[in-house]
Amino acid sequence: MAFGIKRDELNAWKTAVRRGEIAFLTHYWLDDRFPGCNTVTKAGCADLAKLEAWGRKHGLRPEWIDHKDLYPHFDLFGEREYAILEAEGRQDLIERFRMRPRT
Repeated sequence: MAFGIKRDELNAWKTAVRRGEIAFLTHYWLDDRFPGCNTVTKAGCADLAKLEAWGRKHGLRPEWIDHKDLYPHFDLFGEREYAILEAEGRQDLIERFRMRPRT
């Protein structure tokens, strides 16, 4: 279940993805399959070669791409979500969603 996102944020992410940018969309998320994870970040880009190369840089496999509709993306959560957002300089999302590295 997703929550904590505004429609304009979703639309801005979709627009950036369609333009071929690597775009991030973070929201609160609860799923019993992933205990301890309360956020997910969708890192998307319509340019699949670019998305695959970006993913490899962060240790993500191309087969992990969710090819949903017109918005291919990686779902990032847990330690990997935090590490990638930090590496990408997205302190704004880390702070907004009160993410902390796991110890």
